[in-house]
Amino acid sequence: MYKLVALDMDGTLLNSQGLISTRTKQAIAKARAMGVTVVLASGRPLEGMTKSLHELNLTSNDDYVLCYNGSLVQRVESQTVIRSQLLKGTDAKNIASLSYDFGVHVHAFSRRQGLITPENNHYTNHEAKINGLEITEVDFAELESDEEILKVMMIDEPERLSAAISRLPASLYEQYTIVQSAPFFLEFMNKNSNKGMGVSALAEHLNIDASNVICMGDAGNDHHMLEYAGLSVAMGNATDETKALANYITDSNDNDGVAKVIEKFILNA
Repeated sequence: MYKLVALDMDGTLLNSQGLISTRTKQAIAKARAMGVTVVLASGRPLEGMTKSLHELNLTSNDDYVLCYNGSLVQRVESQTVIRSQLLKGTDAKNIASLSYDFGVHVHAFSRRQGLITPENNHYTNHEAKINGLEITEVDFAELESDEEILKVMMIDEPERLSAAISRLPASLYEQYTIVQSAPFFLEFMNKNSNKGMGVSALAEHLNIDASNVICMGDAGNDHHMLEYAGLSVAMGNATDETKALANYITDSNDNDGVAKVIEKFILNA
């Protein structure tokens, strides 16, 4: 029996309007009543996940959440950290320097300062809006070398970002976990941070075997957890690369794809 379900948010749990459908809420509630742990695993900061956590009643100290693509795994109520693998200010400086060379914007999440960017732009404003955050403009060259950074993101128009990706040196992939969460977001994390490592750490904490874990996602930042899961599920709206990794392809996020998986593999099992 499946004991842990890890859900990406944007493009997976949330529909195109950024909402959780009634059918999905009901399916999750029924699975939890059966003793299944449901955890949200997102590239978002905790602030951008709070509304959904409350809607799903995932707010106790027995509930867990994966933020920043697994860079932080923590209890919801107390925010006690189960696992944390972060970057430093020096990493943010290096990645920002590359972004300037490539002609794309950059922003980062600082443990101390929140959402920071050297220059405000459309995509940082988008990040701030969906997560309910303030933006702080910071010259990354002036960051303390040991400042705790949760992740750094190159952000720009998809065509411009794609051109930048094609120019990334191979050595950078040895230094960092690099994932594309949207056509306009390229994310850099600690080499030991990704959703797969985060879900694995939580499963170990809960004494759950990988074979009893379902992971669902739609994009590149979900690939590590899909590779880890006993049952990996790609949404109908997922990228082709994501679908190729999955054991099962469900309906889209606008057609209750998450609910249908829970109904099929947990409630009707």
